[in-house]
Amino acid sequence: MTLDVHTLDQVLLVGSGVLLLAIIAVRLSVGVGFPSLLVYLAIGIGLGESGLGLHFEDASLAHALGFAALMLILAEGGLTTSWAEMKPVAGIGLSLATIGVAVSVAVVAVVTHYVLGLSWQLAVILGAVTSPTDAAAVFSVLRRVPLPRRISATLEAESGLNDAPTVVLVTLVSVGGHSALGLVGEVAFELVVGLVGGLLVGYAGAWLMRRVALPASGLYPLSALAITVLAYAGAATLHGSGFAAVYVAALVLGNSELPHRAATRSFSEGIAWLAQIGLFVMLGLLASPERFTLQVVWQAAAAGLVLTVLARPLSVGISSVVQRMPWREATFISWAGLRGAVPIVLATIPLAERVPGAHHLFDIVFVMVVIYTLLSGPTLPIVARWLRVARRSEPRDLDVEAAPLERISADLLQVRISPKSLMHGVEVGELRLPTGASVALIVRGGEIKVPELRTVLRRGDDVLVVTPRKAREQTEKRLRAVSLGGRLAQWYGS
Repeated sequence: MTLDVHTLDQVLLVGSGVLLLAIIAVRLSVGVGFPSLLVYLAIGIGLGESGLGLHFEDASLAHALGFAALMLILAEGGLTTSWAEMKPVAGIGLSLATIGVAVSVAVVAVVTHYVLGLSWQLAVILGAVTSPTDAAAVFSVLRRVPLPRRISATLEAESGLNDAPTVVLVTLVSVGGHSALGLVGEVAFELVVGLVGGLLVGYAGAWLMRRVALPASGLYPLSALAITVLAYAGAATLHGSGFAAVYVAALVLGNSELPHRAATRSFSEGIAWLAQIGLFVMLGLLASPERFTLQVVWQAAAAGLVLTVLARPLSVGISSVVQRMPWREATFISWAGLRGAVPIVLATIPLAERVPGAHHLFDIVFVMVVIYTLLSGPTLPIVARWLRVARRSEPRDLDVEAAPLERISADLLQVRISPKSLMHGVEVGELRLPTGASVALIVRGGEIKVPELRTVLRRGDDVLVVTPRKAREQTEKRLRAVSLGGRLAQWYGS
């Protein structure tokens, strides 16, 4: 198909319509607890050869676009993850992403080889593609479930880290010609290169962004995204894991003292949603429902049952040896191993490599994801309450945006006091900000006020706080402590 102006108009018409439909589907799915990824897959199937007749069977293109989308999703996960919350569970998260994946792959491969009759190559690939949790599902779904941050941070750490080893494993097994020891060595090498590369690019990018005053605030989110993409491409060029690199680089950037962090996170969330929508619609286009025979459905249900009731609990149990967890939390984490687009994307690797039986494997994975997303996604809040790990859901109490003041090495914080914030009713003098930090202006109902120490803050106020750059983190910590605890919040409050 030749791309001319007329064709471009048609592509934009269909693309914008699908995007708007998908965005509306997000709101509806959140309201009824229905996983939005299934809506996107349904849109893709409806546009495909079984619906409107759009033909798409290019596995290599799907493989490349899928990897690009996963890269953006992982970048958003890193940029929006708090290292302070992730650090206490980093050990168990890394254990789940490595030891847990290895256990799950072994269990699924052995059972599906002997029970479903798959060849060893297809059985190992099936175990590898279905073992990692999906970053898109975890980052978008779990943040809406009222969980303690310890549990959600564990699942976020696992989903951010486990794509890297499984991508390498699926690729090497699909290509073939590697011994078991060679596979382990290659996976370890690519992970090390990816992790080191991500750290170097992340710290270098953060150093650069702190020292370059860009002329427009919108350039900071673009710069952060470009740095994460650079980390991915650089590591991949060196034959390392690009997925490990992009997540680590984004994690470094997201937890550095960068200008316009709130805008950067919002921008990355929008890009990640766009990537998710495009990814699921594309995978729906790639699917052929007429191939979903009774045999495929039975094999998908059996493989998913093995993964859910045997492989996942066993992998969590063995991984928790590194860092003990209460049984209730471990049980919930076992049930909350959300699979979304990642298994289907990984299933395009053997398709692109023309592995015998790859189409049948893709169909099994596709159906399995649909069945168990319907089963696990909507039941997460129920299981959380049943296991008594749920907590009262609280909206964001404070939004903080920062802009650089380069000449005086300071930052300007724009604080929005939400309806739930306990900063309402607190006097400016009661904030007890760090030395050098002060409230410069208050915008209330469209009017600008120059505050005094006795000025009382109200819900809906936009408060401008000037802080020395070295005291910015402490200032933000103090503001959040007051927002959560009111005027009696301790200086080192949580």
